[in-house]
Amino acid sequence: MSSISTLCQQLEEYLEPYQITEVYRAYVFGAESHEGQYRKSGEPYITHPLAVATILAEMRMDYRSLMAAILHDVIEDTGVDKAQLETGFGNEVAELVDGVSKLTHIHFESKVEAQAANFRKMILAMVKDIRVILIKLADRLHNMSTLGVMRPDKRRRIARETLEIYVPIASRLGMNQLRISLEDLGFLAYYPNRYKVLKQAVLKARGNRKEILHRIETAIKERLEQEGIPCQVMGREKHIYSLYQKMKRNHLNFSEVMDVYAFRIVVDNVDSCYRILGTMHNLYKPVPGKFKDYIAISKTNGYQSLHTILFGPFGVPIEIQIRTTSMDEVAEAGIAAHWLYKSDDSESGSQVRAQEWLRELLDIQNSVGDSLEFLENVKIDLFPDEVYVFTPKGEIMELPRRATTVDFAYAVHTAVGDRCVAAKIDRKLVPLSTRLQNGQTVEIITTKGSHPNPVWLDFAVTGKARTSIRAALKDLQHDEALALGRRLLNKTLGAFSSSIEQVSEQSVQCYLEEQACQSFDDLLVDIGLGQRVALIAARQLISDQAPEGETNSSIQPLAIRGTEGMVVAFAKCCHPIPGDPICGHVSIGRGIVIHTESCNNTAEFRNRPEQSLDVQWDSSVEGEFAVSIRVDALNRRGVMATVAAAIASQESNIEKVYTAEHDGTHHSTLYTITVRSRVHLAAIIRKLRALPNVAKITRTRG
Repeated sequence: MSSISTLCQQLEEYLEPYQITEVYRAYVFGAESHEGQYRKSGEPYITHPLAVATILAEMRMDYRSLMAAILHDVIEDTGVDKAQLETGFGNEVAELVDGVSKLTHIHFESKVEAQAANFRKMILAMVKDIRVILIKLADRLHNMSTLGVMRPDKRRRIARETLEIYVPIASRLGMNQLRISLEDLGFLAYYPNRYKVLKQAVLKARGNRKEILHRIETAIKERLEQEGIPCQVMGREKHIYSLYQKMKRNHLNFSEVMDVYAFRIVVDNVDSCYRILGTMHNLYKPVPGKFKDYIAISKTNGYQSLHTILFGPFGVPIEIQIRTTSMDEVAEAGIAAHWLYKSDDSESGSQVRAQEWLRELLDIQNSVGDSLEFLENVKIDLFPDEVYVFTPKGEIMELPRRATTVDFAYAVHTAVGDRCVAAKIDRKLVPLSTRLQNGQTVEIITTKGSHPNPVWLDFAVTGKARTSIRAALKDLQHDEALALGRRLLNKTLGAFSSSIEQVSEQSVQCYLEEQACQSFDDLLVDIGLGQRVALIAARQLISDQAPEGETNSSIQPLAIRGTEGMVVAFAKCCHPIPGDPICGHVSIGRGIVIHTESCNNTAEFRNRPEQSLDVQWDSSVEGEFAVSIRVDALNRRGVMATVAAAIASQESNIEKVYTAEHDGTHHSTLYTITVRSRVHLAAIIRKLRALPNVAKITRTRG
């Protein structure tokens, strides 16, 4: 157990005497504040914050971080507030403590929502000061090491949260040593039996591997001595959780995973890294396609190293990592290396990458709705497994594995993503859903006036892209709902021989106050989305102008133009197209849904006047509309291809194909195609009837 004297002794290695005094003063204040409080293990509570500060001291963190670590629970667990901390220890320490404090006094509907809200607050505090997350990670590491006193169900819940959230954050910040500790402790708490079995297997296998490891290490050292390159050669072993993940991910047994012998070679400079790489490839044959240069193109978290896999003696694979001393320090400490090794005139790679990531998080935070959506998007970014692609100008872009051209567009700029209509990979046009591969050159084609498609959410991977798409769609729906709401209210007011322009300002204000509406635009949006009934709103707005029930029966139905966007939907049960007699109903949250007059599903709302709507096609309808046709044809080779070609020749697109019935001589196929009108559909049907093997064509409904 760490004591304050041990900590102060440790701090003498890198802090000034006055800074150590400040840390000790924070300890005295913390110990007095937590007096009489005990952990579940029975230890005085102050032992926990002291242990957290000791973990940070091992990372050589600055003295204010250590003070905040010692005081990190006083706001939550004692009567001390932020103002007292600010008075006693300054604004910086108080802000750090406040950022680390948990949300325990706010009521949430569920534990999932509470976890998401806590995580969101932690991330926002981290954006202000990266040290918040370092204290939080150290706090979690000590809590995980003392998890044995908890109930089994609570242990599993905390372990899962650690593996799903805190481990990926540590990885994203390049803190490899802390990540490994959290992973193994989380694995032990979540799957104690699996951990025990694997641990015993590793200990047993270690003895059998000693001789081969020694022979390989000796051969590597002797060859490097001959080359005259000073370096350190270290055999390294995969930790328990990493072994488990690899076995699970690649469906391997234990012996197959343990067959890989891994070594790390650390040198003084970058030139030596590449010299050693050549030497290693001369010593043992390299495995094709297994070389990665993370020095030229570093990982998202700032990690740099050369990786190669070789065919070793007895056919065993040897994994080699080659890097400089400073790269090795950053690889182990990540962002924390900034405080230990930073210079006054530059930031470390991990520090720069972390700040870029935090800026992206802030963009996501400003665009998302609730905490659960925020957590979902950030968790996507916490599992990057990077792919590296190039812009047309030769700049490198890092994206997560499985990223598409849409993710690339949003990575360039939100405006580029919102306006993109097509993409080129290595100068060839590709669909926007195309997944990116290492080394590709990606070009985005944009047009003014275009906007995101909701379908993009099915394949966009990055948090930034998904958040930006959702935000743009919300804005688009708002604008479309506003325009439709205005048309609906104007049409309904017309039934009372009035219009929006004729309604008095006083009537509008009174109605808005009664309905708790912020503005008239909000009222129109609600009407457009079906959340308010236009008839009721119209009657109340002109209640002082027209007698109850007095309407103008000559009012025309609402004209459907096909350009209303997301707030007018065309029912999939009957697929109405221009030329069909149609009716409409108001659906809450969706706007207006259009059906054909003969559709069976219209019966349920025809008896509810407040939901029914008189509609008709506008004289100049724009766009294409889906319709289903059934084609009965002889079972001959190439019939479907002939039908598809005939449909395409009439400037129609096939959206879906479904074989409904099939026997030895005939088959019936359902095609969902796009048409401009009934006239266009009739032309397609005439074309299909002229085909030799087509027996019958019918338009299907439902």
